[in-house]
Amino acid sequence: MSQPISTSGGQSAAGADVTHRVRVGILGCGNVGGSLAALLQRDAGHLAERTSLRFEVTRVAVRNLSAERIVELPSGVLTRDSEELVTADDVDVVVEAMGGIEPARHLVVAALGAGKPVVTANKELIANVGEELFAAAAATGVDLAFEAAVAGGIPLIGVLRNSLVGERITRVMGIVNGTTNYILTRMTEDGADYADVLGEAQRLGYAEADPTADVEGFDAGAKAAILAMTAFGAKVVAGDVYAEGISGIGKGDIAAAARMGHVIKLLAVAERQNGEIAVRVHPAMVPIDHPLASVRDAFNAVFLEGEAVEDLMLYGRGAGGFPTASAMLGDLITVSQNLRRGVCDGFGPLAAARLRPIDETHTAYHLQFDVTDEPGVLAAVAGVFGQHGVSIRSVEQTTRDGAADGIAHLEFITHRAREADVASTLREVRNLDAVRHIGNAIRVIGE
Repeated sequence: MSQPISTSGGQSAAGADVTHRVRVGILGCGNVGGSLAALLQRDAGHLAERTSLRFEVTRVAVRNLSAERIVELPSGVLTRDSEELVTADDVDVVVEAMGGIEPARHLVVAALGAGKPVVTANKELIANVGEELFAAAAATGVDLAFEAAVAGGIPLIGVLRNSLVGERITRVMGIVNGTTNYILTRMTEDGADYADVLGEAQRLGYAEADPTADVEGFDAGAKAAILAMTAFGAKVVAGDVYAEGISGIGKGDIAAAARMGHVIKLLAVAERQNGEIAVRVHPAMVPIDHPLASVRDAFNAVFLEGEAVEDLMLYGRGAGGFPTASAMLGDLITVSQNLRRGVCDGFGPLAAARLRPIDETHTAYHLQFDVTDEPGVLAAVAGVFGQHGVSIRSVEQTTRDGAADGIAHLEFITHRAREADVASTLREVRNLDAVRHIGNAIRVIGE
């Protein structure tokens, strides 16, 4: 078990300062771990005044002791021995800033087993093995806090777990990946191609050298699982989330959205209805007057809908060393205060989730077809919609730029329809002789 947090600094009940020393061990000293260590050093006095806690980073586990870092640590703090760090007597609280599932999972379990609270920003860990870790924390009566795992510096998890714990949340919908939001913003505002903006995002450090996790929706999918789990108290893991990315979005899709008074965003959506939970990530056309439409560049925002609170949006920087470290610092203060008081804020057991498959979800769609420009074609296409129970809200026939002579461009907006019915419609339309090309099927929010 961890040693009790020590008291120092004051002696009288008449007003002398009393601060409680908290010894912190950090697993990893990259952008996030290093930023947290820097905050703890820079703001030590301020934190002591505000919280009566005096944080001291006693150990930081790294792979390479000689690598350049964003923070200068005292001699002897750096170590390669992460196993020793999580059980050491001179560590009261463990911060996991390594990323990935292993060895992070093993180390977090070991820390919790030693009676040490853990703060993590690791979305993969919580989205895949969160239930196991919550059970490990409950077994020793300490905290596992993960505010920074979703939306960086935005205080979202705390709002869901505390401020809105009594609220019946019906839907959580948001922009939780800054890389894709930056790319879509530049495509929308500058008319740039996807590939060009992706390259720019990589040069600016917004996108990794291998951007797959971001642009194909997997990063947002892990975050969507955590949001669903937190908002609904149900077991949802990353593998339960339908994920569709933005790599297929082109200029034509951006232009079509603009003509409709919409913008395209990559959305994470978790909703509960009739006892079922649906969780998905996909590009969507968002009305220009919706609050999420104005979220630009690498910023994140999450829109909450509840029965009593109705609509609520949280906005801020969803990534970056110091915004993420700020969220971790808030968790660190909370778990340290709980440790001093001998209490913990356990997550509680997760209910079994009745998950609604993607083909049973309902939403509106924007659909585009290139067809031969001759009488009866529009009626034939619309007839297929009717056969599959997909109601058309609007249809527009134009000539697409660059299209061959004799080719018309049809754009349909549907009413809310079942995903499986829309898929069946598209398969049958594809077989019509007059249809030359089918564009992206993009979901429409707010229709």
